[in-house]
Amino acid sequence: MGGDPGVAAGPGVLGAGGAAASVTGHEATSGLDYPGPVFSRNRPSAAPADPTPSAPTPGEHGVGKGHRTPTRKEAEAARRHPLVPTDRKAAAKAEKAAARETRDREYQAMQTGDERYLPLRDKGPLRRYVRDHVDARHNLGEYFLPVSIVMVVAVMLSGNNVTAGLVVILVLYIAVAATIVDAVILARGLRRRLHAKFGVGGVPKGTLMYGVLRAFQLRRMRLPKPQVGRGQYPS
Repeated sequence: MGGDPGVAAGPGVLGAGGAAASVTGHEATSGLDYPGPVFSRNRPSAAPADPTPSAPTPGEHGVGKGHRTPTRKEAEAARRHPLVPTDRKAAAKAEKAAARETRDREYQAMQTGDERYLPLRDKGPLRRYVRDHVDARHNLGEYFLPVSIVMVVAVMLSGNNVTAGLVVILVLYIAVAATIVDAVILARGLRRRLHAKFGVGGVPKGTLMYGVLRAFQLRRMRLPKPQVGRGQYPS
């Protein structure tokens, strides 16, 4: 056996003609006509992974910004302001200062007629037109308060004189009726002018009452201050 040349010194298979052939590694693959290399115990294992970490791409966290991208929850929490300020005294002081500044601007606007800072009740070209129309007119309503005070004093001075008391009361009733009639005339004329200038649908509810109430105030006590003289009706 030891001198027989047909016996290989290792594991093998019988080939054609009875000769033993040693088959290992890639030679076995070539002999069996496989399309590619197959796993073998004798083949070296895969190369070990490179321990050096790869450089991070520009899109990864920490590159280019110096910090990680905050999550949506963190971003919303950063934008959210506390409902209760940490320093209540400072917040109250700032609020009072802002309210005082707003009142000062409104007061100055009441004196000068500046539309930018007028209260909402007095803003707008329609309200300005109503004020100018009322201020340009002689209204009996603006004399109603002084006449009423005089009538009350006259009743007190009449004492037990029934005739004098009745006369004073009659004069007071006549003054009330006259002011009511004048207010009705003012409202009708103002409605006609407003419809001609702003249209029927452009006059909101309460506009005529705004003008009538202003007509019952003394001219020097009206706010905003009159910006036109007597007889200077708006066009």
